[in-house]
Amino acid sequence: MAATSAQFSLTIRVELPQERGSLSKVTSAITGADGAIVAVDTVEAGGNTTLRQITVECHSIDHRGRVITAVQDVRDVRVVEITDRTFELHRGGKIHTGLTVPLKTRDDLSMAYTPGVARVCSAIAENRQKAFKYTIKANTVAVVSDGTAVLGLGDIGPEAAMPVMEGKAMLFKEFADVDAFPICLNTKDPEEIIETVLRMSPTFGGINLEDISSPRCFEIEQRLVDELDIPVFHDDQHGTAIVVLAALINACRLTDRRLEDLSAVMVGAGAAGVAVAKICMEAGMTDLVACDRHGAIHAGRDDYEAGSMNAPKRWLAENTNGARRSGSPRDVLEGTDLFVGLSGPGIIDAKDLAAMNPEPFVFAMANPNPEVQPEDAAPYVRVMATGRSDYPNQINNVLAFPGVFRGALDSRATAITDSMKVAAAQGIASAVADEELDDEYIVPSVFNRGVSEAVARAVAEEAERTLEPVAD
Repeated sequence: MAATSAQFSLTIRVELPQERGSLSKVTSAITGADGAIVAVDTVEAGGNTTLRQITVECHSIDHRGRVITAVQDVRDVRVVEITDRTFELHRGGKIHTGLTVPLKTRDDLSMAYTPGVARVCSAIAENRQKAFKYTIKANTVAVVSDGTAVLGLGDIGPEAAMPVMEGKAMLFKEFADVDAFPICLNTKDPEEIIETVLRMSPTFGGINLEDISSPRCFEIEQRLVDELDIPVFHDDQHGTAIVVLAALINACRLTDRRLEDLSAVMVGAGAAGVAVAKICMEAGMTDLVACDRHGAIHAGRDDYEAGSMNAPKRWLAENTNGARRSGSPRDVLEGTDLFVGLSGPGIIDAKDLAAMNPEPFVFAMANPNPEVQPEDAAPYVRVMATGRSDYPNQINNVLAFPGVFRGALDSRATAITDSMKVAAAQGIASAVADEELDDEYIVPSVFNRGVSEAVARAVAEEAERTLEPVAD
């Protein structure tokens, strides 16, 4: 039986007759349909009936339907209401604005708004950097998306992307006390996205780009980095890359290896793939072969020579796979130490891993189904990581982006540099103590509150070491 999950949970309100065994009939029907009962509460009791609320976890939408039908089929029981708990959590949105100072008296009003606010406006007009001190700018990030590459859903549009961007804003606040706001844009045109962000940038201290499809995301990010004097960070690229590097640092630490000595194969040459390659090379890796659906990428491939390869893949062709190894991922796995999957299920078979060097690292991060199942890979692998929360060593971006922006905002960084990203990875890795480190714990828990603090500290220190300070 598949594992149940809160994401498919529901509450069922039922009216039961006041007679012995009526509740047990309902609970038996639910468990008989493989539903997991989380709670049973009495809402109202009196007269000849009792109103009960039963919270149930299921494992899929179809399973929810079977559980509901099972309850509806119980004699003398009336189903009053069925509520999808995940949808209820989103009702009215998941974030809100609030006040940092009270507004209760005439004096409060005269200072917070007119006429007192005019003096503050004038001070900022004379020196725009004072906006960081006297407005929300210093602690506010825009989470910007066009809804073209949302989770595993693809191009679903800006309105449908809002729940994800709101969730991102929740994580910013919860893990790093950064105020973030979702901005979903009704355009797919890179120039319009760039222009919109440039025009709204005075409000924000940083820009987090999210779920923008590749290869457009590369141009959008680079143009904004070049034109803005606040941090710009595409989380789908760099958040993933930072956590991959953190996991790799600790896998090497666990097995007494050096990252510089590893030979790696990466499958997936989209936004995350290019960023993973760049950060690993920034950290010292020299032997990396990247693959796309056509096989290993190199400067001798037909599409490179024909000029039809997109710019990000051209960078991979020119900067990785110096030996010009060719073939499928299976063909180039032999003699390697690390497999990084950023593609989809079934790319390799577990038995293909036998061709790798002894005790290899396999980071199979496709969601919801990894490139190779951990259970199948276990006989061949020393350290296994995935993108899923139900396996050990989850590569989860929430370990990175809140602390990255916290550190960048605290140091008034004008950009998030490659060395700051490496520092962030080192900060994540440091959150796993020597005595905690093992094959199934190379990355810290997402609920370890010390992670964001360690990342923020590492990022701020690197920014202060390498970037020119901004004059107030």
